[in-house]
Amino acid sequence: MKVVVIGCTHAGIAAVTQILKNYPEADITVFERQATISYLSCATYLHIKGTVKTLSDALYAEPADFVKQGVHMQMQHDVIRVDSQAHTLLVQDLDTKAMATVDYDKLIMATGSVTAIPAITGIENPKVMLCKTYDQAHDLCQNTAAVKRILIVGGGYVGVELAEGYADSGHEVLLIQQPTHLLNAYVEPELSEKVQQVLTEHGVKVVTGTTVTAFKENDTGAIDVETDDQDYQVDMVAISAGIIPQTDLLQGKVKMTRNGAIETDGYMQTSDPDILAAGDCALVHFNPTGTMVYAPLASHAIRQGALAGLNVFERRVRSIGTQVSTGMYIFKHTVACTGLTLAAAKATELNAALVSYTAPYRPSFMPDAYPVTVELIYDRNNRQILGAQLMSEHDVSQSANVVSSLIQNGGTIDQLAFLDMLFSPNFNNPFDYLNVVGQKAVEQEHGYLRT
Repeated sequence: MKVVVIGCTHAGIAAVTQILKNYPEADITVFERQATISYLSCATYLHIKGTVKTLSDALYAEPADFVKQGVHMQMQHDVIRVDSQAHTLLVQDLDTKAMATVDYDKLIMATGSVTAIPAITGIENPKVMLCKTYDQAHDLCQNTAAVKRILIVGGGYVGVELAEGYADSGHEVLLIQQPTHLLNAYVEPELSEKVQQVLTEHGVKVVTGTTVTAFKENDTGAIDVETDDQDYQVDMVAISAGIIPQTDLLQGKVKMTRNGAIETDGYMQTSDPDILAAGDCALVHFNPTGTMVYAPLASHAIRQGALAGLNVFERRVRSIGTQVSTGMYIFKHTVACTGLTLAAAKATELNAALVSYTAPYRPSFMPDAYPVTVELIYDRNNRQILGAQLMSEHDVSQSANVVSSLIQNGGTIDQLAFLDMLFSPNFNNPFDYLNVVGQKAVEQEHGYLRT
């Protein structure tokens, strides 16, 4: 049986790995546009600030690793067309420009996503750069050394991390965000303001609620930046204004949402029984609302890709869904999130409520008893936890994973209040901060449910 995988970043790699393990008799071919695979794009800002020495250090797999196992790795090959009725692909070698027709029995779409390009006059200027792929990151980092003033357009995770990287490397950083708060899709306004404060304290100029309207290179070679508020002047621009699924090959061939994300079932199968999809090109099942959403994350891509590989010939393992858990480390502060924000919960017409808690994560007699802020969102009707966000100079990332697990299994504020958590003054208080925020939610609901 011939399996073709289109795209070989995180989802594609995970799919091929599972096919090799579970279907050793399969004939596997991979088509990838780039010359490299497996680039972790979060390494871009880490390289800018000097944490990662070279971008290539963030490549965790090489094409040769799969060639040795019998995979036909067709690098720098572009799939031009998919004929799902004939089970064939039209493929072009990007080096020789030669075209070929390739047949398949099963097709795994792992084509990922592309950076959303805002409709801004002058955005085609070569000093306005993207930062998603390995090649884009390489070009961005190469140009960074020769400039001083950097504009970052977009205040999501990528934008905030880039701001830290550039500020840490001695650049003047301007971050412009169209919504009124940074990280608006991930955190409550209170935490957004804390993140903005941390950035400002480290020299980043943050401008929110503002739209960039034009880039114009002036006679000195600098970029004049026009916005709907005021104008700025910078030497280079990095665009991080979101991403969109790259699914044009299957337009009209499988079911998709309006934004082009591919719909799949729990086994990563599309509406075509011989085509599976995984990663940034596909939807995920979001457990807090029980719906399918578009949430492009490397963690999702790896899990979905593994499921696509496991299920390519047999429906073996079903997805358990996701809480869209995320985290970032910004100027020695951890920000970790899982599930819904209050605004997102209310938008789905859930009877949601929020409770906040800030206190030292461990006894004050211990050194560096950093305060931790927790924002907990829950459903007032059934008391189930819907989401949480945490921020601290202490590493609170694994606490977000604890809450994610509770959401996964329908955990309630009553359970969180008494959840068995280890205690040591080295790590926490007798009641862990997650216990305490659960107890505050119970108090807000006028007491515990009787059991």
